[in-house]
Amino acid sequence: MVRKKGSLILCGAFLFVAWNALLLLYLWGRPPIGRLGEGGGAEPGGQEEWGVGRGKGGRVNLAGEVIRLAEEVEVQLETQKKLLKQIESHRAVWARQKDVGKRETDNTKDVKQEVVHQSQKPPPPPKDSLDDRDQTQIKPTQKAVYTVASASKLEQHQDIEKREEAGENNKPATSDASPDVIIPILVIACDRVTVKRSLDKLIQYRPSPEQYPIIVSQDCGHAETARVISSYGDQVRHIKQPDLSDIRVRPEHRKFQGYYKIARHYHWALNQVFNTFSQSTVVIVEDDLEVAPDFFEYFRALYPILRADPTLWCASAWNDNGREALVDPSKAHLLYRTDFFPGLGWMLLKEMWDELEPKWPSAFWDDWMRQPEQRKERSCIRPEISRTITFGRKGVSLGQFFDQYLRYIKLNTEFVPFTKQDLSYLLKENYDEKFIKEMYSAPLVKIEDLQQAGTLKGPGPFRVQYSSRDSFKVFARKLGVMDDLKSGVPRTGYRGIVGFLFRGRRVVLAPPEGWTQYDVSWS
Repeated sequence: MVRKKGSLILCGAFLFVAWNALLLLYLWGRPPIGRLGEGGGAEPGGQEEWGVGRGKGGRVNLAGEVIRLAEEVEVQLETQKKLLKQIESHRAVWARQKDVGKRETDNTKDVKQEVVHQSQKPPPPPKDSLDDRDQTQIKPTQKAVYTVASASKLEQHQDIEKREEAGENNKPATSDASPDVIIPILVIACDRVTVKRSLDKLIQYRPSPEQYPIIVSQDCGHAETARVISSYGDQVRHIKQPDLSDIRVRPEHRKFQGYYKIARHYHWALNQVFNTFSQSTVVIVEDDLEVAPDFFEYFRALYPILRADPTLWCASAWNDNGREALVDPSKAHLLYRTDFFPGLGWMLLKEMWDELEPKWPSAFWDDWMRQPEQRKERSCIRPEISRTITFGRKGVSLGQFFDQYLRYIKLNTEFVPFTKQDLSYLLKENYDEKFIKEMYSAPLVKIEDLQQAGTLKGPGPFRVQYSSRDSFKVFARKLGVMDDLKSGVPRTGYRGIVGFLFRGRRVVLAPPEGWTQYDVSWS
């Protein structure tokens, strides 16, 4: 081994000496480098072209020549040094590319093996069979996060396969709605000790701690709330927003300080989920929301729909017009597209967060989401009957809408097996034509017809037409639905149409046929 190394060293030394000897010979025979248009220039036009370095009588000045050669050798060595650095940097890049390519190949093989292995797995045991669970189940919350992160590459490959399937078949799988995708639940908390009510229901209805890790992100530094969250131990992961400072705002916005802190908290918490914990999606709930028994089933089924349709940007558990008198309790399975961002329990994909994060607002994030610059004519999915209700009258909004609307929202109590249903009707190419045809083929009636008993027959739908912002608000109030608009979009509206139940009949409040776009001046 030593002899081999010695031979390599001698060979290298020989090459170095030979190279430099050739370099000296080359430089010796080379004409001097001068300046254009001056004596001593190597370019035509020099006063003493090719004659620099000659002394009196044309004799060569040896000392000058040696100095010149030394300078040129120094220049050439500096050039070689730069070339060597470039070669070294390129070699590092090539090595990294080669390593990445190798890892991707290995990962693809692992994914294929994992998919084959999972296809042979029996269905998971029921929730109560705790003793029969795999011994590799993660118990500490921190470890669960690492398990989620390690599964992210498999999820990405599965997501790509599901997108391709949806494109080829025009409908996603209905009986196998991404069973292996991790869907974390992010609970946004502050100073409500009643977060316990929210967490109790989430844990009660959660089918699997591994597939639905609960991350509670707390702002405000409220010690009692922190103790409540910590009491759940490994059942949740408790993270704390580090920046509790006040935010500098305009004098007229000092009363809105809470809205600024909420936007800052959302930004930090979502970055934690997507960038620190490496998740591909998340469902966001706040600490004053109670969830329905099929809350997890609902989002599990909608995940592939959200992935498959680029005209969708969220799925929400909330119906803004979900008061008990306005929904059909026998239609708990019905889902709709809506142009209005509902919030209050909603699913977001990482790709969408990558788009929103760089321009995330400093306050009023939910109304910002409803602006056309963010929505970009995309829609959300919402249910007939809400899968969340809010019990938090206390908050930065000071109970806005709570006493009038929110406290009366009906929470679904019937478990709907959404993952066993064909939800491809929610894809835009399947939804719009049928929706528009059904809405505008409904009989056009007046408000008085709906209000007078016996005037109309049948369950509907019946259509009430509005033609302006004011007429919409008047009709909405008379029919008992929310009358506010955000960026011109009515709550639950799709293509300007708001559907609900009125005295047991299906009613749609709709603009004239041929509607094209929302008018932001209506807000």
